[in-house]
Amino acid sequence: MVGNILLTFALLASVFSIVMYYLTYRGYSNTLKLARASYHATAISVLGASAYLMNAILNHQYEFKYIYDYSNSDLSLGMLMSTFYAGQEGSFMLWLLLTALSGIALLEYTSKHGDLESRVMMVFSLATAFLLVMVSPGLKNPFTLIWLDPTYVAIKNINQTYLSLPFLQDFLFTDQSTNASLVLINEKLAGLLTSNGITINDFIAFGKGLNPLLNNFWMQIHPPFLFIGFAMSTVPFAFAFAALIKNDYHDWVAPSLPWLLGAMMVLGLGIMLGGYWAYIILGWGGYWGWDPVENSSLVPWIIGVAGVHTMLIQNRTKTKEHPGKFIKTNLILSILTYLLVLYSTFLTRSGVLGDASVHSFSSPGMVTYFLLALFIGTFTILGFGAIIYRWKYLEKTFTVEENILSRELALFTGSVMLIASAVIILAGTSAPIFGSAVEISFYDDMNLPIAILMGLLNGVSLILNWKKTKEKTLIEGLKIPFAVTFVITLFTALVGGFTEVMSIIFLFSAYFTLVVNSIIAYKVFKGNASFVGGYVTHIGFAIFMLGVIATGWFSKDLQVELIKGETKSALGFDLTFIGHNPIENGKKFAFNIEVNDNGSKSYIAPVMYISDFNQSLMRDPDIINLVVKDLYVSPVSFEEEKISSSNGHEHETSLSKGVTFEFHDSKITFTKFNFPQNAMNSMQSGTDFYIGAVLEIIHNGKTYSIEPKMKSVDGERVFEHVTIEEANLKIEMVNLDASGTIDVVITELSDGTNHETQVTKGESLWVDVSVKPFMNLIWIGTFVISLGFIIAMVRRTKEAKRT
Repeated sequence: MVGNILLTFALLASVFSIVMYYLTYRGYSNTLKLARASYHATAISVLGASAYLMNAILNHQYEFKYIYDYSNSDLSLGMLMSTFYAGQEGSFMLWLLLTALSGIALLEYTSKHGDLESRVMMVFSLATAFLLVMVSPGLKNPFTLIWLDPTYVAIKNINQTYLSLPFLQDFLFTDQSTNASLVLINEKLAGLLTSNGITINDFIAFGKGLNPLLNNFWMQIHPPFLFIGFAMSTVPFAFAFAALIKNDYHDWVAPSLPWLLGAMMVLGLGIMLGGYWAYIILGWGGYWGWDPVENSSLVPWIIGVAGVHTMLIQNRTKTKEHPGKFIKTNLILSILTYLLVLYSTFLTRSGVLGDASVHSFSSPGMVTYFLLALFIGTFTILGFGAIIYRWKYLEKTFTVEENILSRELALFTGSVMLIASAVIILAGTSAPIFGSAVEISFYDDMNLPIAILMGLLNGVSLILNWKKTKEKTLIEGLKIPFAVTFVITLFTALVGGFTEVMSIIFLFSAYFTLVVNSIIAYKVFKGNASFVGGYVTHIGFAIFMLGVIATGWFSKDLQVELIKGETKSALGFDLTFIGHNPIENGKKFAFNIEVNDNGSKSYIAPVMYISDFNQSLMRDPDIINLVVKDLYVSPVSFEEEKISSSNGHEHETSLSKGVTFEFHDSKITFTKFNFPQNAMNSMQSGTDFYIGAVLEIIHNGKTYSIEPKMKSVDGERVFEHVTIEEANLKIEMVNLDASGTIDVVITELSDGTNHETQVTKGESLWVDVSVKPFMNLIWIGTFVISLGFIIAMVRRTKEAKRT
């Protein structure tokens, strides 16, 4: 009750705040103090509700369904606290909390800028109110009592003391698929327990706990960073709307720019923290897989970064008489950044991409679905409705022509390229909604030319002057950076063994950005260190791109079998499986591998275990960071010592896209899925369809291409096998994961002889081995980009205070 009372009061206070700020804007007296007081009341109530929820989590109050679903008493303190936002209800609550707190800072910030406060806080309070509606009782409310939403609880999670209660038999059920015993918690049972002096918190002893993929240190950091970025993205929208309703565009960019810089810094860092989390835990050896959830956060970041660059132009070109250039662009991008945050939420929380993402989604229900759509629609109408209303004035007053050799046009062109990249990613991410899907290569192929052009343009733009640049000045400015870049690129290409033209061009582009920004940053730093933020960010971007080139073109993957005590060479390392041992009180098993790198020995221990959460086999990779490369080892399967026939051999394994698997004398590589054009429509309509997995097999120097298929016939999955007689192999696909893996059973066929011997085979561990060159450049680049954003944000905040 307490949590819901606080949230309801916060909603009423936020609505009152909207009204009071609107009346203040309209010129009514004595309403500003009421508006401020009501917003503070909103924020305090949200903070109180959040504290109440956290206290309930820490005290294991399983009477709340949300707490039962996502936490248990076995979690460490940090992980237990992170269950606050482990589910949809809690993540909305976190977003609301961070938005409300951002509003307190924004209120104080805008109160010093004339009448800006009422215009900005009016729309910001509306955003807060919508989030409050989302967590209201009956929607995504974390305070729903478990018996009000009848829930089946595993009998192992019930306090054993109460299993002998005579009336409990009426609430016992068996899950037919797992034979697990369950207790139905509903109002009737709650009433019977209460009449016997037993509380639900006493009756339920353990919660379901965290999904094992979320039970990781980075769960405590990654989501809060994302939601801080989401919350701060509301502010540029509010500033743009404030400018539009007053039709005054002179002073809105300077105070808005620090917030946009801060939002993009935090959001970008949060995205890459998620990438690092995926890299160290998911086992596929990458930090970015173009998953819809990843993309949905990336798109508003790209648009926001484009907005940063065009805002810088307006800020740099404004005068007392004129508010500067690219006003229309800045208004659109500021509004679009927040709308894309909302669209991101819609995609990831509505369940519409449940079949297209490796992340878990659940349908929130039609009412919540409708409110999410209403949330987006309302702010779309407000933002773009205001732009359309003012468009005639904006077009007439602020249309200017640019000199082709000017920094303004170069920066604007760079922003257009960023927007083009965002459109491509958004189109691919949204494709499943319309019954189609795109391959991962779609994103790579479409964004590579844009990334190359952006790197080149970034370097050129910094050599150009504002307003106008003479051709001779540009040529002179390019000579040294171009020569240095050419030499470094040539040296790297020769030493690194670059063979693809596009990779060499991309390398040149990244080095060109690095060289130009380093030269200018050094000069600027000697004059005024606070002005180097943008250059530092671009240097970080160049370093990041070099990491992308190294890992994207030169990573090597191999799946190998390690027999205990035997040394196996893989990708330049000698690997010896030396045994396994239980860890974490016997819940998990570490598989110990000795790694010999040219005489230098180290040890690595990937982990496998059966999760109590979902009874699935979980695999945790292990990584050796060797400065210039990462050795990445992910476990696949483990086989005990056994006696088998030498005449024929069968093995079940998982194949990741692009990873080569060695099976006796054959090399097997899963190259891609084959999705027929009508597959997605057939899935949604429930008609028959098939999905193929294209495999490449190399045997005795010959290459074979096969396509085992999964068919859906009358709603039933049917898996087909394919035989390659020349290689004496039969391959059957038994499962597939749209994220890029398939499970197959590989059988070595009999050679036709009757001679059969018994072979004793020791313990064996199958692992995916990857070498990721210069992986550290990805993380260093991310850090440097974030540092540059911080420097720029500090500078622009100081400038805003002087306006």
